[in-house]
Amino acid sequence: MLWSIIVWLIVGFLAGLLAKAIVPGSSEKPSGFWGTAILGIVGAVVGGFIYHLLSGSRGFSTNLDIMSIVWATVGAIVVVFIERAIAGRRVV
Repeated sequence: MLWSIIVWLIVGFLAGLLAKAIVPGSSEKPSGFWGTAILGIVGAVVGGFIYHLLSGSRGFSTNLDIMSIVWATVGAIVVVFIERAIAGRRVV
């Protein structure tokens, strides 16, 4: 259980960093370690869902490998685009 949490934090942080490097945000919304980790963790969930839809596989696993980081990064990029689409529609 503890190992799974550590892996989620590591994969999430790495995916968040990669997503921010690929799709940089504005300086108006800075986020530190925790913001980056949360982006990556949510991205890992979204990326895992996309992977399971495309591959048709069942089950769930927490791995510390390159493909986990790639799919988490893809998910984090999707999350960034969804957040921007929602934020772009707001009128203040």
